[in-house]
Amino acid sequence: MRKSTSKSTETREFNYREIDWELRPGGMLVQKMGVGDGSSRPMIKIKVSHGLCHYDITVPAQSTFGDLKKVLAHETGLESKEQRLLFKGKEKENDEYLHMVGVSDMSKVILFEDPASKERKLEEMKRNQDSLKAYEAVAIVRAEVDELCEKAVALETNFRGGTKIAEKEFSALIELLMIQLLKLDSIEADGQAKVQRKIEVRRIQSFVDTLENLKARNSNSFSHNSNAVSVTTKWETFASGVGSLSAPVPIQSATKLTQDWERFD
Repeated sequence: MRKSTSKSTETREFNYREIDWELRPGGMLVQKMGVGDGSSRPMIKIKVSHGLCHYDITVPAQSTFGDLKKVLAHETGLESKEQRLLFKGKEKENDEYLHMVGVSDMSKVILFEDPASKERKLEEMKRNQDSLKAYEAVAIVRAEVDELCEKAVALETNFRGGTKIAEKEFSALIELLMIQLLKLDSIEADGQAKVQRKIEVRRIQSFVDTLENLKARNSNSFSHNSNAVSVTTKWETFASGVGSLSAPVPIQSATKLTQDWERFD
C-alpha cells in the first residue's frame, strides 16, 4: 500500500510540474505548452462536416475556433466571417479555445455558412445574371442598329451623288431607329451594362440627327431644282414671240398706200 501511495504521489507531482499556465487577453487562464523542456505543441485532428463535404483538419490543441476558421477558409473557400462552427450543438465564438470546451483529437465539429452571407451571395449572383442578360439585350440592339447604320450610309451616299431620294425612305429609317431606342429604354441595367446602354443610346441619337439633317437638305435641294426649271420655261415662252425684243415685221397695207400715191401723180 505504501508503495502504491508513493507512486501515485510521484505521478501527481510529475503532472503538476508538466503543466504550465498562462493568462490570455480577456482574463482567461489556459495551459501553456512547450515551455521549459523544448517540447512542441501537441496537434489534434478535427473532423469537420460541411453539408455533404467532410474535412480532416489538424491544428494545435490550444487553438481557438477563430484559428480553426482560418484553416477552414483555405479548405472551403469561405471567409472566416462567413463561417459558423457548432460543437456539441452549440455555436462557438472566435475567441473560445478548443481544449477549453472539450475539443480533442478526432472530435467532430459542424460548419455551416452564415445565413446573411449566403443571402448576399445569392443576391450578387442574381445581379450578375441580370447584368449578363442586360449585356446580351444591348448587344442585340447594337447589331440591329449596325444594319440600320449601313442603310443610312447608303442613303447619304446616294444623296451626295445627286440621286433624288423619297422623303418616306428617311422617315422609315428614322422610325426604325426610334424603335431601337425604345428597346434600350426598356432594358434594366447596372454597372458596365448600364454604361454600354448609354453609349448605344447616344449612337442612335446621333444617327437620327444625321438623317433628319439629310432629309431636310434633300427636300430643299430638289425644291430649288424645280423652281429653276419653271423659270427656264417662261424665258423660252418669251423667245417665241410674246414680249420679244426683236423688231416687228412690216405690214402689207403700208406698201399699197405708197403705190396709190404714185398712181395719183
